[in-house]
Amino acid sequence: MTIAHNDWMNIAIDAAKLALPKDVPVGALLIANGELIATGYNRRELDCNPVAHAEMLVLQEAALQLNRWRLTDTILYVTLEPCPMCASAIMQARVGQVVFGAYDPVMGACGSQYGLLLDSPDLSVRGGVLEEPCGALLRDFFRQARQK
Repeated sequence: MTIAHNDWMNIAIDAAKLALPKDVPVGALLIANGELIATGYNRRELDCNPVAHAEMLVLQEAALQLNRWRLTDTILYVTLEPCPMCASAIMQARVGQVVFGAYDPVMGACGSQYGLLLDSPDLSVRGGVLEEPCGALLRDFFRQARQK
């Protein structure tokens, strides 16, 4: 049985919610051969670590789980369009496909602001999967942050 992009993205959304209430709710997961290898969420505030983005944590965990740094033939699901830092790590890890939810007009590296992942010939990118629920999670977080 093949799980659809929407199903995997729903799991990433659940992971994103684990960042709340302290951190920006971004969740990510990596799939290899149809199996969930790693799941993560933003931990910058919790870990006091500027590079603890969901994607970075998932790439690190997946490399450990698979015992290899080349993550070819994998799919990375993330609720927010990756930033330039994460895009670079994704390319370095040789991820085969990125599927993201909400577009990021400020730091997005999949075409919104930068086209880093679009220039990689060995990587396919698909954006806007469950864009509305992914975006709503972020909008709610920032709305609440502004009220504090």
